Amino acid sequence: MQLKKENILIVDDDINILELLQRHLQSWNYHTYKAVSVKEAVQILRDTRIDLLITDLKMPEIDGSELIKFASEHYPQLPKLVVTGYPSVQDSLSAIKSGVVDYLTKPFTKDELKSAIDKSISVSEEKSKKTTNTSEEKNKAYGDIIGNSEKINDVIQIIERVKDNKATIFIKGESGTGKELVARAIHYQGKFSRAPFIAVNCGGIPENLLESELFGYTKGAFTGAEKDRNGFFQAANGGTIFLDEIGNASTSVQSRLLRVLQEKEVVKVGAQKAEKIDLRIIAATNSDLKEMIKKETLREDLFYRLTVVEINVAPLRERKEDIPLLVDKFLFKYGVEYKDRFIKISPDALAILQRYDWPGNIRELENVIQRAVIMCDKLIEIEHLPESLKFNIDFPKDQLLPLKEIEKQYIQRVLNLTNNNKTKAAEILGIDRKTIRQKLSE
Repeated sequence: MQLKKENILIVDDDINILELLQRHLQSWNYHTYKAVSVKEAVQILRDTRIDLLITDLKMPEIDGSELIKFASEHYPQLPKLVVTGYPSVQDSLSAIKSGVVDYLTKPFTKDELKSAIDKSISVSEEKSKKTTNTSEEKNKAYGDIIGNSEKINDVIQIIERVKDNKATIFIKGESGTGKELVARAIHYQGKFSRAPFIAVNCGGIPENLLESELFGYTKGAFTGAEKDRNGFFQAANGGTIFLDEIGNASTSVQSRLLRVLQEKEVVKVGAQKAEKIDLRIIAATNSDLKEMIKKETLREDLFYRLTVVEINVAPLRERKEDIPLLVDKFLFKYGVEYKDRFIKISPDALAILQRYDWPGNIRELENVIQRAVIMCDKLIEIEHLPESLKFNIDFPKDQLLPLKEIEKQYIQRVLNLTNNNKTKAAEILGIDRKTIRQKLSE
């Protein structure tokens, strides 16, 4: 008996109801997924394509209405069916407002369940027909790349062109813009996704070790080399190696890398014989490689070999329309991790995030959201954001004034702070009342 294409997620803290619903659904040849809590359901939604959500409302810790709200915002095309043993007019109205297609009250018959499922799926199909491809695309992430901006779409278009071949790719962008995410998307969205992906931070490995770590070494090649060892290139054979901060590589490493690119072979440190290798090289940096060529810290021939295809990842300040989507991603990530629930952000706080220029890019934004989630209860407000993001008055620099004028201003300040109490002001200033009166008359 052939299963239908629809995947149905059932969420209920009552195991007996879960089993009953699953038996009914399997008798109609549907794929089924079960969850006994909202947290477990969200994980399934994140990892699996679900075509229909069936959920109870009354559940411990987080109830089903929260799950419905979450699904409505994160998966707006997903039809939702409520099955509850505690019906109320308020719950049903709230569920319908959140996009629930049908509302079943326990106990229900098998025919009633079948009718509700058929209705939910047919309404979803009608909705899909009316929804343009453009709007569907806007709700999708590309691998781990989040964004709807033109600059992100340009990056995705290039990835689509290169993902199924092994052309050498160079990714340029400021620190924290997500260059490694782009490299991973190239690998995992293409036909070589089952092959190894090895990421190497060339700036994080000491210069004297980078060569042997990348290309491997033979026994006795140097002190401590007690046996032959493969490097990162051998480990990535058949797949992709990502060389981050390639500008930190020494001239010796650059020469060996050039041979890999030209001859498709690797020579271990201390070896004479070359090993054939078949992989895709993706390099990245936040440095100006052309400036490095001028300073002769980068080989020009290596530069041209690395930049067969160039991808420029724009800084966050140039694609601020992506900030709400990124914030949403980090709210989910850290809300579940730290609070075991969904965290929201107020419109005023979000407006501040969209106003800021983010010199540290996505990494800085993630750190800000992580801290805010820890500091808040259920809603991130302005007070949970760092002071550096908030509006600051740019006061003019103090003018150089004569000593007499500075003295006058200070006496006036002390009088203001003491509510014009001359006796108290004189005590603070270390002078008598007569001197204060004299100073004021002057």
